[in-house]
Amino acid sequence: MKKLRFTAYAVCAALALSGLTSCDEEDLLKGAVIGENSFVVTLYPEIAPETCENFQQLVDESFYNGLTFHRVVDGFVAQGGDPNGDGTGASSKAIKGEFSANGVDNNISHVRGTVSMARADDFDSATCQFFICYEDITYLDGQYAAFGSVTEGMEVVDGFLDVPRSIGRMGEISVPETPIYIKGAASIEADAAGNPRVQFLIDYDKENINPAETTTVLPETTSVVSQTSTDISSITETNISGTTEESTTSSAVG
Repeated sequence: MKKLRFTAYAVCAALALSGLTSCDEEDLLKGAVIGENSFVVTLYPEIAPETCENFQQLVDESFYNGLTFHRVVDGFVAQGGDPNGDGTGASSKAIKGEFSANGVDNNISHVRGTVSMARADDFDSATCQFFICYEDITYLDGQYAAFGSVTEGMEVVDGFLDVPRSIGRMGEISVPETPIYIKGAASIEADAAGNPRVQFLIDYDKENINPAETTTVLPETTSVVSQTSTDISSITETNISGTTEESTTSSAVG
């Protein structure tokens, strides 16, 4: 029995060292079917190195396990990764905003499937919240740190739009009435170009969720994508701006 247990541990270690999915990750993603209840995000560290490192570290620490996509807006974004579950939470580390308005060259455009970091007014306030673009919203380019894209299973993210939603704190129809849980998020084998990848497993049943043992929250920091309208006399365009709990003043982008 001891020999079998040692062999299992050895296999896990070998898989981890080889860069393949570890035993823990295989268990975490058990039952995941890409396109049905799972999707894959490819990261681009050559373009947004600090953002990708922070995101992958949170994934590897099981930070996102048990959290939700708390904001789902038609034709705009699905936003998640908030430990408070309402757009006001954060992790323990804020990172530099890797976008042109903050002096960083980032050529990833906010098109359908792009994954980008939510933030408050401070350009360097992003921590853990991220959003996935439903449509091409390129007016966000240069203002938010895009760092990856959904390369498989975007139909699962589209499925969030089928969940009945109510009015959220930004005055938009966005809050899923049935919570959309991140059952698990784990690093998987890199793509052919060597880009890191993360697989997300989604579940709508809280009983199936195993949240991370510890999650650090900084209540004084808000990382949020909010909505404003630039011109009420024309077709309303959903924009992104930053807000904080201390101030509800929005600064429209685009």
